[in-house]
Amino acid sequence: MNKTILYCLAFCAGLIAALPAQAQTSGSQPPEPDTLILSDTLHYDDIKRESVFTGNVILTRGPMTLRSDKLVTREDADGNQHGTATSAKSGLVHIRQENPEKFEVIKGSGLRAEYNGKTGEIEIIGQAIVTRYICGKALDNIRSERVIYHQNTGTYEAFGGAGSAAPDGRVRSLAQPRAKADQAMAECAKSKAKP
Repeated sequence: MNKTILYCLAFCAGLIAALPAQAQTSGSQPPEPDTLILSDTLHYDDIKRESVFTGNVILTRGPMTLRSDKLVTREDADGNQHGTATSAKSGLVHIRQENPEKFEVIKGSGLRAEYNGKTGEIEIIGQAIVTRYICGKALDNIRSERVIYHQNTGTYEAFGGAGSAAPDGRVRSLAQPRAKADQAMAECAKSKAKP
């Protein structure tokens, strides 16, 4: 069971890093949070180095939650972590990341989410939507067929196609000016400070 959790940690770490508004800091890192995975079934194969969680899968790791119908995690021969989350019954994989210090929530959804530990890429595939909320108000939004986040460079890409969540199979990106986001955070902080 410990190996299963290790495999899931790498997948989750990748998903957390996939959220563009999450700041990356150097220096001392906080301790790794625990990972809790709830599912109807779990099948672990030590020979294949693979864990398969099925049925109303809810993965929680620190302020991040992933919901899917199925989560498969595995490790390759070089020790790189890989994971795939899918949702056949409920339709979409949902990822939610909270950043309370900034009154921020990032929500992502798609037909599938994949993490590649070798390349450091996280991909949301099919009907991909990533939205940034501050104090409950949606500010930034990307809709496309695929969104890929490159952990190693801190960059992301979005691609249109037949499975895009945007009209006409295109990429649709709405970004508010940074000043507007800063203002929303300041207003939220002020309203939360009132007795």
